[in-house]
Amino acid sequence: MVGAHMGQKILSSLCMALVLLAPAAPSLALDPTPAQVRGPFHPYAAPVERDSDLAQVAGRSAQGMPLEVRGRVATRAGEAVAGARVELWQANAHGRYHHPKDDDSSGPLDPGFQGWGETRTGAQGEYSFRTIMPVAYGGRTPHLHFIVHAPGRPEFVTQLYLAGNAANAGDFLYARLSAAERARITVAVEGGVARFDIVLP
Repeated sequence: MVGAHMGQKILSSLCMALVLLAPAAPSLALDPTPAQVRGPFHPYAAPVERDSDLAQVAGRSAQGMPLEVRGRVATRAGEAVAGARVELWQANAHGRYHHPKDDDSSGPLDPGFQGWGETRTGAQGEYSFRTIMPVAYGGRTPHLHFIVHAPGRPEFVTQLYLAGNAANAGDFLYARLSAAERARITVAVEGGVARFDIVLP
């Protein structure tokens, strides 16, 4: 009996040790950024300048109000996603995309506006772009398009909206989201900077 009791204690101790040594499951503490459609104006091919500055092309400055977009790409556990390729594209200050499908737009092209840019996230998941304030066009509220290509994950597409813009309520894509989802992709601009953190699902 004593031997059996001792054996049970040893077994119990071994089980406890295994539990303590086992890696903890990641805690999904952050709500994911809502996914959005890619839309028809993602470029077929990247422009000549492949960088994170959309507001200047070959020394020419873009029309529109300057905007810097900064943020961080993270997992739902809050872990930084380093080395992800982040794309941003948008219409120019006249509401026209640099895209052949948008040739029926009444707005002119802007030779100083790149229209699309890309960057890589740093060690802490950080990224930044220099661009212009988005404008409304064709029934859509001002917005920026994003794609994140993270190592080992499917591509993630979303959009950024501007807080306090009266056109938000009438935007058909924005209207599909819950209030909580809207809050995660609606950003206030302060001092010419929009902070947009992206949490991958």
